[in-house]
Amino acid sequence: MDNIAGQNKGGRLAVNITVLILVLLWLLPTVGLFVSSFRDRDQISNSGWWQAPLAVDLNFRTRIATEPVREENGSFILEGNVFADPGLRDRFPDGEGVVAAYGTRAVDPAEFAAGEVSDLRAGGTVVIERDGTYRIVTPEAIDRGPTLYFEARTPPRFTLANYQTVLFADGMDRAFINTLTVAIPATIIPILIAAFAAYALAWMDFPGRGLLIAAVVGLLVVPLQLALVPLLSLHTSVGIGQSFLGIWLAHTGFGLPLAVYLLRNYMVGLPRDIIEGAKVDGATDFQIFVRIILPLSFPALASFAIFQFLWTWNDLLVAKVFLPSGAASQVMTVKIADDLLGSRGGDWGILATAAFVSIAVPLLVFFTMQRYLVRGLLAGSVK
Repeated sequence: MDNIAGQNKGGRLAVNITVLILVLLWLLPTVGLFVSSFRDRDQISNSGWWQAPLAVDLNFRTRIATEPVREENGSFILEGNVFADPGLRDRFPDGEGVVAAYGTRAVDPAEFAAGEVSDLRAGGTVVIERDGTYRIVTPEAIDRGPTLYFEARTPPRFTLANYQTVLFADGMDRAFINTLTVAIPATIIPILIAAFAAYALAWMDFPGRGLLIAAVVGLLVVPLQLALVPLLSLHTSVGIGQSFLGIWLAHTGFGLPLAVYLLRNYMVGLPRDIIEGAKVDGATDFQIFVRIILPLSFPALASFAIFQFLWTWNDLLVAKVFLPSGAASQVMTVKIADDLLGSRGGDWGILATAAFVSIAVPLLVFFTMQRYLVRGLLAGSVK
């Protein structure tokens, strides 16, 4: 008995550790997006999001002013501090920092260690100390100060500028409303249709019911990309091509197989005695469906609603095909892909912020209704 108890305890521990690892793997990308969305563009390009609380070495450049200059032993000397450059005040507001290395060429901004004397290409020498003070010695007076490059340690920097760029981009509020306009009806319509179909396939006897169930299962594996062009041609021929009505019907058609399959499996597992008792009492199929089946099927309905809403909210392909290309009808995924990411492909801060903004509402929906998800996924597995 002790051996069995020990094995059970070890098994539970292994399961708990495995679940914890899976949860962490699922959360890490979301946490990374959230942290990166507040980071500065230069820092996010030079270090990972897990290093956000740490200082980062960044490269800077400064144009040395030609004044004040003094002459000493036949040489002209320029002295100052690179951190006093007005263009670096946002990085070093107190005018202080630590220089790790410096250079005189853009291709190698950390060519020399701080405190090491180097030659200028135009003649003379230059040295930058760790505190940022520099000394330039030239044999002749110069009309234009040289450009110096240096590597300095910068403190962690978090900003809301990325969110201001994304949230207050021109037309983003309209894109948010358009996304809700697409996602909400595209979630409700297939649920209504699938609920009636699932009840018929689960509790009504009619010729060809088995073939219909097999057809629903077969449609689950059909890629939606195969139907995009033919469906758009059909919508255009009936006058609803590239419109909100067209995309509602498209999402309804693409979501119905999963909805019918999920709801039918759940309804089949409901107690037969309740339905038969209602029929004995004289209830019609519609009354049974509305007063008994729908209330008992709420977990399955909520489960499908989560899947459908997440899909329609994050959809880009169907929105690009079935909505006009104008800004007035753009959803958030299209707005972000075309207007923000199209011109800011290398700005990782904007990329992370746009991604987190686009998943914020789906995350809220998921965590609000996730208690129904497992119950819905297990629909019909145990009778």
